[in-house]
Amino acid sequence: MEVETLNMENKVLYVRLPCNPIFPIGVVYLADHVHKLFPNVEQRILDLGTVPPLDYKSALDTCIDEFKPTLLIYSWRDIHIFAPVGGRGGNPLQYSFEIFYAKNPFVKLHGALGGVQMLKGFYTELWRNSALIKRGLKRALRYNKDVRVIIGGGAVSVYYEQLSSSLPKGSIVSVGEGETLLEKLLSGRDFRDERCYVVGETKPRQRLIHEQPSPVEKAACNYDYIENIWSEFSYYLQEEDFYIGVQTKRGCPHNCCYCVYTVVEGKQVRINPAAEVVAEMQQLYDRGIRKFWFTDAQFIPARKFMDDAVELLEKIIDSGMKDINWAAYIRADNLTPKLCDLMVKTGMNYFEIGITSGSQELVRKMRMGYNLRTVLENCRDLKAAGFNDLVSVNYSFNVIDERPETIRQTIAYHRELERIFGVDKVEPAIFFIGLQPHTHLEEYAFKEGILNKGYNPMLLAPWNARKLLWNPEPLGSFFGEVCLQATRQNPGDFGREVMKILEAKLGCADLEEALSAPIETKPKPLVGVS
Repeated sequence: MEVETLNMENKVLYVRLPCNPIFPIGVVYLADHVHKLFPNVEQRILDLGTVPPLDYKSALDTCIDEFKPTLLIYSWRDIHIFAPVGGRGGNPLQYSFEIFYAKNPFVKLHGALGGVQMLKGFYTELWRNSALIKRGLKRALRYNKDVRVIIGGGAVSVYYEQLSSSLPKGSIVSVGEGETLLEKLLSGRDFRDERCYVVGETKPRQRLIHEQPSPVEKAACNYDYIENIWSEFSYYLQEEDFYIGVQTKRGCPHNCCYCVYTVVEGKQVRINPAAEVVAEMQQLYDRGIRKFWFTDAQFIPARKFMDDAVELLEKIIDSGMKDINWAAYIRADNLTPKLCDLMVKTGMNYFEIGITSGSQELVRKMRMGYNLRTVLENCRDLKAAGFNDLVSVNYSFNVIDERPETIRQTIAYHRELERIFGVDKVEPAIFFIGLQPHTHLEEYAFKEGILNKGYNPMLLAPWNARKLLWNPEPLGSFFGEVCLQATRQNPGDFGREVMKILEAKLGCADLEEALSAPIETKPKPLVGVS
């Protein structure tokens, strides 16, 4: 369905700000949505993730000079530097733990120097991206005095309150999905009821990020059109290692205490029609793509959506795309033997499960909604269906109420996963939760006095960073020493080495202990009688 615009001269330029070369599916879907509604609006995509750093400014200038946009849309993907290993510009976990926990002063110095370099890189990126936004606006004003700017993306959706001071006045800051905001702006309607605010004119509404996004009916992306407006598209077709993103749904219904997905995307799960998803994959397949990443928060977020997953996988089989591989984040507690069989037949060759802990007690306390016993049963079904590829299991130690016995339970659980899939097929990814704004964990930190309301989550001074990289005492020093030992002994296989050291120090629980978590009952207060 086409929508008439008030200004038929609209020219929209999407600028994906520099980040790792990950397929920019958000920008692509926005441009596709606009084209479906406003076919007469000219659009172009500039992906600075594919441009050498020394050429950022000149590439932006040249594109604006050629295209002369009336609307600049910036996509800002990354801000937070915390990562388990191999982060941007170094290893933030290693540097942090060297500073806080190393006993050798030379190791502490190494961590301090590495940390300074990472902080320098972090703030340099902030200043550089802000400068690119301002530079693009100034350049575009040469050609159109009424140019507007929208800034969105994953980083902006989380840090939208803190970023306003570094953005040009009049910029529209978009939180979460941007389709309906763009639709209203281009058709001349009031857009301020969407999840957004205008820098210097309005302040973000209280709990803006918690407002539910407007539902959008998603049809297959038109890659003939995208290829026509995006000169860097071929960059992602050259290497066979690239997984190209395809979205099958939006939203996550869960309440995991540390996760911001459920507020950014909303708790209402919106399924994209299976036929449209497959039609989109087919277009990429015809261009030589054989690896797909389903970019959903969770591929099967709850049991009520299992039939949708079955329908999609059956349609992939019917499409004739026989030689593909795909990967995704999966809640393995929602698998069935039928789904496992379809996953193997359609080429799933990698998946991630974020169980966070192998202790059912802690999984419950983090509000994750997992039944770890069911996860194991379903993993056995997946192995029986013929899955022989890699599984990445995310563990976040030292979460709420972690104790030596819960660590032993996690080790027992991990060893059982290894027995199911094979030691070489189960890769433990060791995370320490990065405390993010707008999450239940942040509220817990306020309640416990760990953080004060009004703190700046983008201030990465050591005293602040130590709180945001969640590793509290009394186990904080213990985990710090374990991770440093693993880094020294086997940095190339950090996760497995951490598990090995923990088991040597603490032992391994009985598996049944890990899977059992009696419901705690609080004693009811006595009723007074007068």
